[in-house]
Amino acid sequence: MKNSDDMAVSQEHQSQFVKNSVLYKEFLAEREEILKHKWIESEKAGADIGFEKALLDWIVKHRSSWRNKRQREVRMQAQPAIS
Repeated sequence: MKNSDDMAVSQEHQSQFVKNSVLYKEFLAEREEILKHKWIESEKAGADIGFEKALLDWIVKHRSSWRNKRQREVRMQAQPAIS
């Protein structure tokens, strides 16, 4: 059986792995866009529209174009600079 110190190190290692993963970084970037959308739409409505409503609205109206833009940016960064 592992002791608590070993388990803590293992959990910390897993946590760092997750935080450094591309999937987690994409999740955080998407969440940030949803929160911006929530703020903008709440300002327009004059009241907080809530995260769920903002999420669904953002998915329908913006997610596809946002993802396409992100993919283009990644491809541009991956291309070697032409001298």
